[in-house]
Order: sequence, then C-alpha cells, then structure tokens
Amino acid sequence: MLSKTFTTAALALAASTLVSAQTSTDCNPLEKTCPADPGFGKNNGDCDFTKGACGNFESLPGTTLKYNGNGAVFSISTEKEAPTIRTGKYIFFGRIDVVVQAAAGAGIVTSAVLQSDDLDEIDWEWVGGDNAQAQTNYFSKGNTATYDRGAFHAVSNPLGSFHTYSVEWTSAGVTWLIDNNVVRTLTAANAEGGAAGLPQTPMQVKLGTWVAGRKDAPQGTVEWAGGYTDFSKAPFLGYYKSISIVDYAGADAPTSKSVKEYIYGDHTGSWQSIKVVLGDGSDDSSDSSSSSSAAHSSTKVSSAASSTKAPASTTSAAEQTTTSAEQTTLASATSTPAAPTKSTGGSGSAGNGTVSSTGSVQPTKPPTVPGNAGSRAAATLGSVFAVGAGLALAQFLL
Repeated sequence: MLSKTFTTAALALAASTLVSAQTSTDCNPLEKTCPADPGFGKNNGDCDFTKGACGNFESLPGTTLKYNGNGAVFSISTEKEAPTIRTGKYIFFGRIDVVVQAAAGAGIVTSAVLQSDDLDEIDWEWVGGDNAQAQTNYFSKGNTATYDRGAFHAVSNPLGSFHTYSVEWTSAGVTWLIDNNVVRTLTAANAEGGAAGLPQTPMQVKLGTWVAGRKDAPQGTVEWAGGYTDFSKAPFLGYYKSISIVDYAGADAPTSKSVKEYIYGDHTGSWQSIKVVLGDGSDDSSDSSSSSSAAHSSTKVSSAASSTKAPASTTSAAEQTTTSAEQTTLASATSTPAAPTKSTGGSGSAGNGTVSSTGSVQPTKPPTVPGNAGSRAAATLGSVFAVGAGLALAQFLL
C-alpha cells in the first residue's frame, strides 16, 4: 500500500494537468427541450446478478459480462476496456443499495453512479490500489470547477469482500451508507452552492469499471488510482452481486404510484420544475412538489436513510474468493466501446482526505493512495465510465 499524499501545492499542480470538465450529454434539458425520462415509479428495481443478467440494465457498446455465484463479473484485460451497464429508467429521488466487491489492481477503478441528463451526479467509487477506503462524491449540473466535494470512508477489505453501499437521495440532500451505517450526509447547509448545488434531477444508475492507470493518463490521475496498471496481472475482476433501486417519484419516500416519465418543465434544473407523469398519463407534479417542499425547507435528509434496511450480504468466504483458474475463465473478450448514444457521464473531483461533510465518518489518517487529493483525467475511451471521486473526470458512459 502506498502512503504518499499530495500537499496543497501538489493538488493545484495535478489539477492544472486536467482538461476542463468533459462531462457532456446528447441533450441537456438546461439548454433545450429534451425527450422525457422514463421512470421506475413503483416498479421493482431489484436485480440479483447471481442469477444472470437483469432486465433493468442495458450494456453499453463494448461491454461483455459473465455471471456466477459472485454476481455480474466486470473484467478488464486491456487499457481500452471499460465494461459498463446502466438502467433504462430513471429515479427522481430514491434509494439504491448495491452489493459490491471492487476490482483489485493498481490503476483499476470500480464505480456506482447516479447521473441525470443535466449532469447532476452522486457517486460511489473504489480504486484498486486502496483496500482500506471507499470514496463518495457529488456534482451539480456538471460543475467540476473545484476539487473539494469528495470524501473518504474506512471500510474493511473492499477489494476482497462484499459490502453493501447505499445512497439515500431526497429533495433535502444525500446520505451515503456502508452496510447500512451512515458515513456521510449532504444537505443544503454543507453543499457547495447551497440548495441549488444539491443533485436534484431524475437520474439513471450506472455500474462499471475502467482503467485510470493508463500510460496516457496524467501523473496525478495515475497516483490517485494507485499506480500504472500492470496488465500481466490481468484480468482484473470486479463483482456486482445485487442491487435494489427504489424510486421516490419526486417525494421523500418510496412511491406507490405507477410512473410513466419525468419531464423537465423549464430550463432551471430545479426539482420543483420536474413534472411527474403517472402511468395513466396524468400529471402528479403538484403532489410530489408539496410532499417534498417540507423536507427541503427543513434541510433534513429523509429518515428513510435510517429506516430503510439495506439488503444483507450473505456471501460466503468461498463465494468471495476467486481462483486464478476462475479468473482466467472469466476473462472477457470485450471490444473497444463504441461511441455512446445518450449522455456521457459526469466527472469528478475528490477532496484531499480532510474534507468532511456533516455526518461523515472519515478515516483519522490521510488517504493512503497517493494523489487521492489530486487528479483524475478524462478517460479517452468512447463510452468510458467516468465517476466522481477522483477529480475531473473520467468520461462516464453516456
């Protein structure tokens, strides 16, 4: 485990090597009228990947997955691979609980991301050179102008065992949890930009892995990810065992209503402007808006964060251990991802390990991976997984 950390000067230098934010979308609702976002509503968003592919997700071009007792196997053997899946439907506030064993290997990044068409973003991220921490991050409207939103959270053996990582998202803010224990809370009071800086527009869920330790990556990015990737040790395997997706449909608790779609009512990107169209075609926006207003004004994250129980991980030691023979069998013949067809993901910037949000449980020592404070450059693959906790911006699928 590497232990060097960036100073403030080094952080500034690393950040200066990055291109400007490369988050993009085929249709940004802040700029023009875009197609509606289909909603999950009351429909079941659960997936048990140990049973195979899940209909709630679609694979991005170039993604080939295997499935076994550990779930969906995301395999990387070359720099150009970035296996990624995303939901076809959106949640408008809600909760996700994903059971993950992140990929081990210097330079390999595993990510679970919520992202909207106007580039609001909520992230979980794990780097393959750090087996003691997970990282969280958030962005509003693709704004990656500063590098102080990220946070780091101690977790036991994330690269060798399964844990349940959760996001509870309401109009009042975001709560991140590990194994159903709150590790970070974001509200208007501690969000950059206040209430306007909170993620608040309908989001897809995206899961994937990508290579930050590429030979063409900026030095800060490589150090943040734990070093250059040694492909003689490939394949690098990340496992997504299961996921639960619950849509709140514009309110601050699970919806019991059938939802057809979410429509941006104007170009503000505020949650109050989003129209909730029910399955029968009627407009439920007024109900959703009034339901959420009280919670928003109090700047308290929904109590569902503590009352909603995360799915338990019952993985046996045998399931958590993959033999080298199995790894060889699971190597994916994934081709280079083709150009995406919807939006490319937001990008991120991580803090320096001392950033703490209200309710966050932080390690008492600095991040153990060099460059955690520093940088992440845009991945240059056509539909690469970008995620937030490094710095500005691995390009995340569309």
